Amino acid sequence: MRLAFLILTAGLIALAHADDRIARHYRIGKVAIPPEIDPQIGALAPTSDAKVAACFHHGEVAIYDPQKQTWQKFAEGLHEPLGLLAEKDGSILVMQRPELTRLRDKDGDGVAESYETVWDGFGITGNYHEYAFGPVLAPNGKLLVALNCASGADTVFREVRGEWLNVGLEREKFYGDWKKVSAQVGRMYSRVPWRGWVMEFDPVTREATPFASGFRSPDGIGFDADGRLLVTDNQGDWRGTNELHVVERGGFYGHPASLPWRKDWTEGDPEKVPVERLEALRTRPAIQFPYGRYANSPTQPVVIPRSAAWGPFGGQVIVGEMNSPRLLRTWIERVDGAWQGGCVALLDTPPVKRGINRLLFVGDTLYVGRIHLAWAGDEGLGTVEPTGAFPFDAVDMKITQNGFRFSFTEPLARTASDLSRWKGERYNYAYHPTYGSPELNKSDLAFAKVTLVENDTVANVEVNGFQPGFIYDFDLTMLESAKGETPLNPHIAYTANRLPKP
Repeated sequence: MRLAFLILTAGLIALAHADDRIARHYRIGKVAIPPEIDPQIGALAPTSDAKVAACFHHGEVAIYDPQKQTWQKFAEGLHEPLGLLAEKDGSILVMQRPELTRLRDKDGDGVAESYETVWDGFGITGNYHEYAFGPVLAPNGKLLVALNCASGADTVFREVRGEWLNVGLEREKFYGDWKKVSAQVGRMYSRVPWRGWVMEFDPVTREATPFASGFRSPDGIGFDADGRLLVTDNQGDWRGTNELHVVERGGFYGHPASLPWRKDWTEGDPEKVPVERLEALRTRPAIQFPYGRYANSPTQPVVIPRSAAWGPFGGQVIVGEMNSPRLLRTWIERVDGAWQGGCVALLDTPPVKRGINRLLFVGDTLYVGRIHLAWAGDEGLGTVEPTGAFPFDAVDMKITQNGFRFSFTEPLARTASDLSRWKGERYNYAYHPTYGSPELNKSDLAFAKVTLVENDTVANVEVNGFQPGFIYDFDLTMLESAKGETPLNPHIAYTANRLPKP
């Protein structure tokens, strides 16, 4: 009993120490939401006057004034809104389940009187999993939205919107035993237009065109600091783990359900196509988030401001996470023609709470919107602000011909050149129709050499037997800064699709 007490006491002391360290670097706050609104947040967007537009699970849109700390309800009665974009004229675009809608306040009283259908040219079967995400505004002025596949765990309605795709299972059999149906159509499927696609919408011509395919449940869509389109997707069938993709026009990103909607598709039911054929077609994810260790269900990507407040992390991309109270920092680089990159926690602490569905920067303040539905998560709107005292952490890790170049926020202790201080492993995930994947081909890393450069803020780490095709997952808990600090977030991983050419 005494031993158990001592272990519990040590754990509580360690947790308190971690909380004290976090408080030195970040202020975590809370925004009160009006009690009449279900505080599950579907989307956040900045307005032109530096306010926060939010939509909620039960269909409200409201505007938060950070200066006055007040809310103004702007609209209500929407159907599961999961995306917002505030326009320069004060109107707001909302991505509802059935359509993209423009809300407009014509008389200036702070409440929208006009609800205009902007685009509804995509299919709906009534399946519960047919979510719609976005819109995001592309550099070319067009809008991009992402459409979920349907789930084999639920039914479809007899009356659907859009063309029905006669591929694989006959339509009439969709209304039978759902365990048998799921076994034949796949865990996720696309039987009405553009499910599993990112679509591009031209607000001038009001025309939509297919942009990229191969998505399962693309809950996160956004741009990085250089205007590259990023989409996160969730673990499941054809997804060994959670992924972040750099999405380019015409690309196929791995989930085959959407392929029959391509004009050049002639191979019938994509579930029957050999894995090797699909592997040849797909673009690999830029980042695979190690499942459970880093992310169980990643959400929206947002760019950290390049400001004094955020210092060395400015320009990187934060990704939300549903199942854990964690925010991830990510970065990408192009290596031998392929996108790849890494991830590390920005914050991993209970006060951030789970269910991080939507993120928004207004100035240097990060707003954190949460949701749970009937699943994992939490609710409410929180804030994260840097105190200006940067933690000792890895800024990033970039690939080299024989290992990785780690950059840190502070100089390392000279002991960091000792190979015994470095610990890591590598593994990969299967690309297959089965739900998820275990970690495969797993092995501990062995190191040949560690060299400190740039005033000891950079460590070049050479890995024995260095190969592409693996996630390299490091544990930096044995490193120290020159001041004697250990990393605030010691776990950092990199998806090495390719190695740099000599």
